[in-house]
Amino acid sequence: MPTKLGKSTGLSSGWLALIIALSVIIVDQAVKIWVKTNFYLGEDLEITPWFHFKFIENNGMAFGLELWNKLFLTFGRIAAVALFIWFIIKIKDNRELRKGFIISVALIAAGAAGNIFDCVFYGKIFNNPMPPALATMFPADGGYAGWFEGRVVDMLYFPFFDFYWPDWVPVIGGKYYEFFAYIFNIADSSICIGVALLILFYSKDASIAFKVISEKNHSNSAIK
Repeated sequence: MPTKLGKSTGLSSGWLALIIALSVIIVDQAVKIWVKTNFYLGEDLEITPWFHFKFIENNGMAFGLELWNKLFLTFGRIAAVALFIWFIIKIKDNRELRKGFIISVALIAAGAAGNIFDCVFYGKIFNNPMPPALATMFPADGGYAGWFEGRVVDMLYFPFFDFYWPDWVPVIGGKYYEFFAYIFNIADSSICIGVALLILFYSKDASIAFKVISEKNHSNSAIK
């Protein structure tokens, strides 16, 4: 329950962020390893007509986007996670910030960290057989890529509806269209949920947090 000073009982913001981040990373990795070792690449398991497990891999960012060099992207993720951890440490004890804001930042950091594990380790600890063979963990003949060059495992697929555009529609007439054809993973979902929460509910908290960090940095510089 809130108290007069705006404190709340229960876990501190720092511990809450840590628990949420570790939970997301553990579940994300557990699902990825299960899919990687039980599905062949491209296998599609229909749970419902609008929800499938479909195993694909990608070299790039969320939803399969590929915008930058692989190593640059991996080290960029590592730097981003380090920055988020530093950010949370700096702001976790500030009483003006709501716990929902800390949770949002933790979700983004956890999502980025979840995909880092794929990039850093998966190329070394998995092989990459031709379908319909299944991947093996810690294969005797080595992995399919070097350190920091692994591919991200995706599996969550929501084909809500699809159709062919009428022939009379200019340019796209007769072409197949599938609404939300992206395939993603739990880490991607965590990032998207965290960003959405920040935009919809915690933009004011973000401004306070940046102000707090700026003031702390200014004070540290003045002391030096």
